[in-house]
Amino acid sequence: MTADPAARIVAGMVLDIRPAHLSDPAVRELVAYHQRDMLAMSPPGTSFALDESGLSGPGITLLGAWRGRVLVGIGAMKRLSADSAELKSMRTHADHLGRGVASAVLDRLIAIARAEGISRLSLETGTNERFAPAVALYAKRGFFAGEAFADYANGPHNQCYHLALAPAAT
Repeated sequence: MTADPAARIVAGMVLDIRPAHLSDPAVRELVAYHQRDMLAMSPPGTSFALDESGLSGPGITLLGAWRGRVLVGIGAMKRLSADSAELKSMRTHADHLGRGVASAVLDRLIAIARAEGISRLSLETGTNERFAPAVALYAKRGFFAGEAFADYANGPHNQCYHLALAPAAT
């Protein structure tokens, strides 16, 4: 492993996972691509991907994963209350799928949530086959299918998952 605490070696490549900023054109481009793709593959009214304004508000942690100077993935966490948060905008660039990028970003977001005292991390995702790799990743990290939360409703096109977090070791 490298000496940089933000770096992680995944599938033979060094990923630098750090806060992402919407002032970065590559971040804005990947956020816009994610939103367009979610709208295109979800029935009307069932996509809840955040745009730039939704990712810039208070209570949002936005991370990027870089391989060298290339942004290869993003992920966000939105605080819902003092002890709960939601994962948002998990996206790996199409050229880097299957290389552990989403896993590395998810692990960092879970670590941040735990360190900030979040006891429940939730997410909403789709139900069609294109969401299966993401659902498998979440299940591998301990997320379980459960009740709807916030303003979501479980249905034929949407499902909610939750992860109970133990406090960070001190």
